[in-house]
Amino acid sequence: MAPLAFTVLTTATTGSYRLGGIMMAVFVAAEMVGAVPTGRLLDRVGPARGLVVLLPLVAAGLFLLAAVASAGAPDLVLLALAIPPGLVAGGLNGGFRTLLAGTVTEEELPRAVSVDAMILEGVIVGGPLLVALLATSGPAVPVLAMAVVALLAALLVPRRAVTRDPQRTAERQSIPVAACVPWLAGLFTVGLLLSTIEVGLLPLVQRLGAPESATAIVIVVLCAAGVGGSALYAARGKAGDPRLFLAGFVLGGIVVSAGFGWAGLLGGVALIGLCTGPLMAVSSVNLQKLLPERRRSEGFSLAFTVQASGFGLGSLAIGVLPVWLAPLLGVLAALASCGMLVAHPRQLLAGRQ
Repeated sequence: MAPLAFTVLTTATTGSYRLGGIMMAVFVAAEMVGAVPTGRLLDRVGPARGLVVLLPLVAAGLFLLAAVASAGAPDLVLLALAIPPGLVAGGLNGGFRTLLAGTVTEEELPRAVSVDAMILEGVIVGGPLLVALLATSGPAVPVLAMAVVALLAALLVPRRAVTRDPQRTAERQSIPVAACVPWLAGLFTVGLLLSTIEVGLLPLVQRLGAPESATAIVIVVLCAAGVGGSALYAARGKAGDPRLFLAGFVLGGIVVSAGFGWAGLLGGVALIGLCTGPLMAVSSVNLQKLLPERRRSEGFSLAFTVQASGFGLGSLAIGVLPVWLAPLLGVLAALASCGMLVAHPRQLLAGRQ
C-alpha cells in the first residue's frame, strides 16, 4: 500500500507527487538499515513477544505521519517522519517468517511458504486497489489504513507458535554467511528481475506500440502466473531443484529482453511469474536449514534486505539502461546463482530434499 498511499498523501497536502516517491525511497532505505538490528532484537526477546510491541510502534509512526501531513508540515519534516516506522518495520518480515517455521512442521514448510507467496501476490495486487478506493474518502485515509493493518497484525500474532524459547538455547551461534550466499543470491535475483519487469512495464508495452492501458494486461498475466506457480508448488509439497526455477528466470528474462512481440512479452513474463514463488520458497526453506535457531529472525531480516536491494537495483536499471538491456541484469544474476549451486552440491542436495 505504501508507494501509492504516500504519493496520494503528498500530492494532496503539498502538491508534489514526486515527494511521495522520495518518501517511499526513504522508508525503504530505513527498512533496509533497521532490518538486521530489529531481527536481532526479535531473536533476543522472542519473535511473538517482539512483534506485539513493534507492530503498534509502526502504527503509531504512520498515524503521526498522516496527522502531521494533514496539518501542512514542511517536506523535510514528512521525510524525517517516514524514517522511524521504516526502521521498525524492516525486521517484521523476519519475525513473521520465524513464527511460520514454529507453527508448521518441517515437512509442511515448503507448502506453507508457497501459500505465503500466494498471499503476497494477492497483497501486491490488492494493496494499490485498496489505496485507490480509500483515497476517495480523503488523502490521509490510506496511510491511516496502513496503521490499522499493523494494529490488526499485532492482534493476530500467534502467542504459542515457536516451540522453543530462544532465551534457553545454550550458545549463540554465528550465521554461516558463506553457506547462505547461494540462497540469498536467489532471493536477490527475484527482487532484481521482478522489479525490472514491474517498473519497466510502461516502456515494455510502448516498445510494442501499445497504449499505457495495456500495462494492465501484463500485470494480470504476471500475477496470475505467480499465484499459479506458487499453487502448483504448494500442491506438490516438496522443495524442488532450484536450478529449474533459475533456468525459468534466465529464459523468461531473455525472451522479455529480445522483444518478440506480445507473445514474447507475455510468455516471458508468465514464465518468470511461474518460477517466482517456487524459487522464493526453496530459497527460504534452505536458508532456515542453515540459520541457527536463535538467529532466524536476524537471518530472515538479512534475506529481506538482500531482496530489497535487488528491487532497488532493478528500479535503478530501468532508469539508466535501455529497456531491452535492463532485464539481462536479472538473467546474469540468475546464472550466477545457478553457478553457485552447481559449485556447492551439498546445498543443492538440500534444496531437492
